[in-house]
Amino acid sequence: MDAARVDSWLWAIRVYKTRSAATTACRAGHVRVNGDKVKAAQQIRVGDELRIRIAGFDRILIVRQLLVKRVGAPVAALAYEDRTPEREPQAALGLRDRGAGRPTKRERRDIDKLRGRNHDAMD
Repeated sequence: MDAARVDSWLWAIRVYKTRSAATTACRAGHVRVNGDKVKAAQQIRVGDELRIRIAGFDRILIVRQLLVKRVGAPVAALAYEDRTPEREPQAALGLRDRGAGRPTKRERRDIDKLRGRNHDAMD
């Protein structure tokens, strides 16, 4: 096998939970092969670079092995080389624990201050 469909490969290496989700991502333009937006049926080969947009960030994968059937996670990890740059950790701003109840007026003001909102001008 010298080529595989991009949607099938993304599903097989567990980037997407379903093949239809991989197809939808291709249709939406979230998948690029060697810099070009592709359709789901686009053939990929070993050595191709894929850029996948997930949750607002690009994931860069280099194809090392072609897979068309879904395999276990350890085997799937060997099928690509991940060249995604490290993301800077983001501090959680104004997040409350689940079940903590409604914030008090003081807590709301503190949360707004953390998020950079200024509601003092309205008073």
